[in-house]
Amino acid sequence: MAGWLEQAAGPGGVRLDLVYLEIAVGLALVATVLHFRRRKGTPGELKAVRTYFAAWAVLLLGGPCAIIALTAARPLDAFASFGWTFGRVGLGLGLILVGLPVALRLGFLSSRDAAMRTMYPLARAAFADVPTLVRYELAYFFLYYLPWESVFRGVLLLPLVPAIGLVPALAVQTVLTTLLHLGHPGPEVRAAAGAGLALGLVAYFTGSFVYPLIIHSVSGISLDIFAFVRERRTS
Repeated sequence: MAGWLEQAAGPGGVRLDLVYLEIAVGLALVATVLHFRRRKGTPGELKAVRTYFAAWAVLLLGGPCAIIALTAARPLDAFASFGWTFGRVGLGLGLILVGLPVALRLGFLSSRDAAMRTMYPLARAAFADVPTLVRYELAYFFLYYLPWESVFRGVLLLPLVPAIGLVPALAVQTVLTTLLHLGHPGPEVRAAAGAGLALGLVAYFTGSFVYPLIIHSVSGISLDIFAFVRERRTS
């Protein structure tokens, strides 16, 4: 294993032990006491989901970024090594051109599945009207998808590849992302496993989580939008 990981000194001199500890605590909290599942289907559902999104933003984006900024000898190098870069732009754009039609297709097909429409949107009140849906989806992207990709395709993948190898690093983030989907419809759990590997490879080959972020978020947000249009047409 690479010496920088053994010594908890990652790229740019960042304290990886502190970063990973903070992420472990953050994931435990959002998966338990801060999860919205207990409020699903209640009048307070939208507030609970917004709190859930905010928890992801604070604990799994703000926390790791603050540690990187405060502990790294070369913060810019550290952020770049965690995927905060456009990386190989040409390859990334090419992969987006391939991935976006697939993401949109998955979003459309998922919107036709009754179990998926029961799960999404995470807060049914987001369908109140178009402005509410727009605000919800913006929060979904910036407060949930951005932290998600920064953690799983950034911090828990890219710095680990030189330390433990590509396949083990892919396995770490794929197992975690799949476990976080437990309780969702079966097809989504299976898709999460495949997407973990595919999006992890996109991040690895581009050196950035930006491209997985775009593909992943388009799949989820388009599902909500297609479901919203479907509901309006049938109501």
